[in-house]
Amino acid sequence: MILRFRIILDVKEDVLRDIEIEDSATFEDLHHAITQAFGFLGNEMASFYRSDEDWIQGEELPLEAMDPSQESCRDQVLNTVISASQHQLIYVYDFLNLWTFFVELMEVGEQITGTTYPNLIHAQGEVPEEAPEKLFQSEDTLNPAEASEFDEDDSEEYDESSFY
Repeated sequence: MILRFRIILDVKEDVLRDIEIEDSATFEDLHHAITQAFGFLGNEMASFYRSDEDWIQGEELPLEAMDPSQESCRDQVLNTVISASQHQLIYVYDFLNLWTFFVELMEVGEQITGTTYPNLIHAQGEVPEEAPEKLFQSEDTLNPAEASEFDEDDSEEYDESSFY
């Protein structure tokens, strides 16, 4: 079977790629297919995350596990995670720049004889030169007046001698 994914780069302009990949491919194979389709070298750290219908980031599926209690999904086969109930993932490439992609299974189909997979079947939009700056939820919703619980009027004078 072939999985047809739509991968959308999280930027203002429409930048997306449609990729076909075998359901027996691994997350590492999908990682390489995405990086090649968007013109990245593929040599930066990356992770997949489970996602729900509202694109809420869930459990991490790391390509490289940094925590001994966590397993790498590098060799995990796609069809062991991707299903009718779990058909959306978030993919983050390059943890310094945080290129973020929405990965959605659009269709399951049969292999086409003579086609090499993974297969880029559609490309739209140009990848910007730099990753967009991410505005994290706490930065977006925090009222500057509420930013500090420390109220100068109620504070005591700082006494350095009390620490030594």
